[in-house]
Amino acid sequence: MRKLILILILTFPLFSFSQNWADDSSLDEIINNKSAFGDDESSIVIIEFWASFNAANAFSEWDKIKGVDYYRVDIGKAPKAKKEYRVRMAPTIIIFKDGVAEESFKAGLDLECPVNLEELQEAIEEVKTAGAF
Repeated sequence: MRKLILILILTFPLFSFSQNWADDSSLDEIINNKSAFGDDESSIVIIEFWASFNAANAFSEWDKIKGVDYYRVDIGKAPKAKKEYRVRMAPTIIIFKDGVAEESFKAGLDLECPVNLEELQEAIEEVKTAGAF
């Protein structure tokens, strides 16, 4: 019974929010997506490069961040993206603005999530306002 409870506790964070996934075939389109209505507002996309063996250290507070599109990329299924964005450790979180990687947070050898909610939200706001007149 204890093992069952432990398994449920460990897997709960994986299912606590809806998840958008990307891979090598869809990542470029997601990162470079522009509004169909021609809005002048910049498009902010966050990609978390993720690995199933380190799921416990993934960023878990995506439901608290507003105003950005968020996708997760399984590095085991996206070797092209892993190489292009020089992902060595998971999780790695990259903030893209209008298709350009503006900020990145990379896990160290401890494989811990490299950023907390407050730091990520602050980085998003800085990227949003960068270049504004």
